[in-house]
Amino acid sequence: MKINIPADLLEQIQAHGENAYPYEGAGLMLGKDEEGKRTVENLLFLENAREEKNQHNRYLITAEDMLWGEKKAALQNSSILGIFHSHPDHPNLPSEYDREFAIPWYSYLITSVNSAKASGSRCWRLEDNRESFSEEIIQVIPIK
Repeated sequence: MKINIPADLLEQIQAHGENAYPYEGAGLMLGKDEEGKRTVENLLFLENAREEKNQHNRYLITAEDMLWGEKKAALQNSSILGIFHSHPDHPNLPSEYDREFAIPWYSYLITSVNSAKASGSRCWRLEDNRESFSEEIIQVIPIK
């Protein structure tokens, strides 16, 4: 499994995580999935709707956010490929909480942000049996 993402969009995701620090930042990745080839074309940056006392280790994307994302994707002739979020002062590995609320089809790009500086991103997809994640290779598309 692989997800293609332009370098500038990956930089924007990492900057979003840095700006949200010490809380988790999150958003949606929009793009195309053509014959298993996923390509991110656009991002929707969202406010973390989780109550503030828990935003340091949890994010919440509301149903309204998802509906907005679906509408934006439809206007762009694309779809929601997945969700990106940051892990402040924590590795870019999915947590048990992430697994409980993940959807198997989506890609989950997690950026580790240590002391307000992004230190790396990895992407994951939940297995159909919902028991574990498989890593999805991030193929960075150079800026032209």
